[in-house]
Amino acid sequence: MFSFLASGAAHGPVNPWVAVAYLVAGVFFILALRGLSSPATSRTGNRFGMAGMLIAVVTTLVTHDIANIAEIGIAILLGGIVGFTIARRIAMTQMPELVAAFHSLVGLAAVLVGWAAYLNPGAFGLLLPQGGIAPVSKIEMGLGIAIGAITFSGSVIAFAKLAGKMSGAPILLPMRHVINLGTLAAIIILTALFAMAGPAETLPLIVAMTVLAFAIGFLLIIPIGGADMPVVVSMLNSYSGWAAAAMGFTLGNTAMIITGALVGSSGAILSYIMCRAMNRSFISVIAGGFGTDSGAAASGEGREQRPYKQGSAADAAFMLEQAEKVIIIPGYGMAVAQAQHALREMADLLEEKGVEVKYAIHPVAGRMPGHMNVLLAEASVPYDKVFELEDINSEFAQADVAFIIGANDVVNPAAKTDKSSPIYGMPVFDVDKAKQVFFIKRSMGGVGYAGVDNDVFYMDQTMMLLADAKKMVEEIVKALD
Repeated sequence: MFSFLASGAAHGPVNPWVAVAYLVAGVFFILALRGLSSPATSRTGNRFGMAGMLIAVVTTLVTHDIANIAEIGIAILLGGIVGFTIARRIAMTQMPELVAAFHSLVGLAAVLVGWAAYLNPGAFGLLLPQGGIAPVSKIEMGLGIAIGAITFSGSVIAFAKLAGKMSGAPILLPMRHVINLGTLAAIIILTALFAMAGPAETLPLIVAMTVLAFAIGFLLIIPIGGADMPVVVSMLNSYSGWAAAAMGFTLGNTAMIITGALVGSSGAILSYIMCRAMNRSFISVIAGGFGTDSGAAASGEGREQRPYKQGSAADAAFMLEQAEKVIIIPGYGMAVAQAQHALREMADLLEEKGVEVKYAIHPVAGRMPGHMNVLLAEASVPYDKVFELEDINSEFAQADVAFIIGANDVVNPAAKTDKSSPIYGMPVFDVDKAKQVFFIKRSMGGVGYAGVDNDVFYMDQTMMLLADAKKMVEEIVKALD
């Protein structure tokens, strides 16, 4: 969408009605962000966002000199069909990698628009009367290309990790911080030289800058482990926004500036909030590879075989209906099994029997921010029964049952006790304080996305329910009903 807004943008006198239309679109985008801040208003927020983008696109079509409106119309139609088809077919478990893939497209669009403006500055209103491009425009162009390239290659790596195409464990290169800082410094220097160079000297500079930007995106993401991938998705979302904003300045398009700034700032704020929730350093996220070092390899190999208690659906149903308070902790395993609807049915049955049921959501549960909230909303779980970590963690001491379905790292006490663990320092749910813990997972052979074993499996009050999450919950429902 950003690249389309750029297609007809150019510097020059701004029609006041165009400014008003873009302002209205910007207000709709702000209302969209406001709506998306809560599951209860998220659908309304989406509608505001679509309305704002429609206004921005139509305004660009009507008020700019479009080279070939038929070709653009065909491109919009084809893109819309592809997007509609993907949205209809994509499973919720694939949503994180889909978001990463879309971020990569936004980054690539920024790179292509930047290069188009460089190769044909006259079509974008950037050509000076005496020839060449103004230094300020070249700086804006260079920043847009660099941030877009970083977003593209970083998002490709995030997609590969989220989709299981490559290991979710950190890949730690020797002297990676020196390499990263050196590469970033080189990009900044090349951008400055590009801005000051004459027309005949710019091509090798912009090529080198683009190549290094693609490389640094790759280098920044590969050291980050799977447990921290939700923060990475949020961070890349922010990068895509700043890339669009930089292109907006280059092309004099107010809609791109507003939209890009909103996406960039909201993504950065969300990343900062998630880092605080995980007790991570925001600066180290940007630098790449936080919470990891050569001595904290995330590997589940060589785990000690320890005794554990295994139960059945009937055992769980009996203890659940005897409880007064149950706290459910959903995780990615619930998403994979699509167990949210059966879980809602189980909770309804328990409430009919007088049991108090609450849901506890960790900031990084799943593979992207808000993943579990969306799944529970899909199953029509009342919003007032869903609580964030800081709001409910103190209640586990009074809970009769902590019901863990598909979560792992977010309940792992190693985050509080094991300094060599890749998740050390991340706040986790205090499920060990509950009187009884039911832990649903497919088998004892698997570990969490961070690749570390979990002491909760072996606690005296823990009963392991080893099965597909949806199948196990459905059997519990049958036993309760």
